[in-house]
Amino acid sequence: MSVLRDTLKAPAGDYERRIVDDELDELIAGLPAIALEGPKAVGKTATALQRAASAYRLDDEGERSIAQADSSRLLEGERPILIDEWQRLPESFDRVRRAVDAGAPAGSFLLTGSASPTEPPTHSGAGRIVQVRMRPMTLAERHVEAPTVSLKELLQGEREDGRLAPIAGRTDANLDRYVHEILASGFPGLRGLSDRLARAQLDGYVDRIIDRDFDELGRQVRRPGTLRRWMQAYAAATATTTSYEKIRDAATSGHHEKPARATTRPYRDALEQLWILDPVPAWLPTRSRLARLAAPPKHHLADPALAARLLGVDAATLLRARPAVPSIATEGTLLGALFESLVTLSVRVYAQAAEARIAHLRTWSGDHAVDLIVEQGQRVVAIEVKLGHTPEDRDVRHLRWLQNEIGDELADAIVITTGQAAYRRPDGIAVVPAALLGP
Repeated sequence: MSVLRDTLKAPAGDYERRIVDDELDELIAGLPAIALEGPKAVGKTATALQRAASAYRLDDEGERSIAQADSSRLLEGERPILIDEWQRLPESFDRVRRAVDAGAPAGSFLLTGSASPTEPPTHSGAGRIVQVRMRPMTLAERHVEAPTVSLKELLQGEREDGRLAPIAGRTDANLDRYVHEILASGFPGLRGLSDRLARAQLDGYVDRIIDRDFDELGRQVRRPGTLRRWMQAYAAATATTTSYEKIRDAATSGHHEKPARATTRPYRDALEQLWILDPVPAWLPTRSRLARLAAPPKHHLADPALAARLLGVDAATLLRARPAVPSIATEGTLLGALFESLVTLSVRVYAQAAEARIAHLRTWSGDHAVDLIVEQGQRVVAIEVKLGHTPEDRDVRHLRWLQNEIGDELADAIVITTGQAAYRRPDGIAVVPAALLGP
């Protein structure tokens, strides 16, 4: 049984449709094999089971033993065939790839994976098995509010009489509600739990990573406390481009001799394999006039609730603006960083639905930075994330700078806030409460 409540056993009538479902429906109608990937307990199997006619659960020791003896059995049964937790038997990936090469029709196979295997399949599956990322629930999927502003429509940059199309909408969601959503988590199995139960489940989730998941990847954890401190340091670095050295210093505070990169690199590699680290890459466009852009990624965990729990903060602590322990130097508050992480999680899912990519922008000098860049073809939506109701001119200065730099490539520019109303400023920059932004 999973540390989180086992949503996979819920009857079909209890399934809550996710944004990724539309993408899967479109892909499965025309492609023979799809791999749905993401961290444990994000809902992959529950989503895949809505489409599967046959299922093999490789996290079950008995089923896995049978498949190890004869992996060709995984291709037997009514299709679509679901191979759940395929990374437990990497040769299953190769079996599906060869079946696709042999002419398997559209809608034949679904694979789900909660980790990248330590020993990867013989072949990558590129061009045969399409990979789809699944993340925790967005604000729209949590039904915080019915969205009135579509990211897909913003990417179109539609205009009326030469001006960007107006936006509107109101929400009752306030700062307290966003703090609640940060702490309540987007893992489906935690939704609706009391604060105490949610904290216990998140603690169990972290314990499983340390005690079991690393071992399942073939990585022995000799010092569990050290691994936990590294996870806490990454949590403290949320929404920053903090360097490896500073994360190491935060994780090993009080140690006179700092461990070498070769000693600690396996921690980061394994956390990435488990999809726990979910960094936002730097935006390095090749076609624009922009130059001198910095390349470090922005740090995020899979769910801001994990970051909050690793740091041991609750709603009162966040609202009092207490610093994180271990401490990472940041420009704002921990609440501001976790709110940006909550928004980033939602925007990533909305962008994927629109076939867009996301990144962040920062110049080497640090003079200019934009929290999120959503790019679709030659269209860009630039996003700043701010705590507060009404952004001031200084809060949009980087968006104005980017508009001057790339001109018509900028389809729209928005500031996401904790306010109640969506509107356009006189300069055309949109102000959108986080709860009102949707796919």
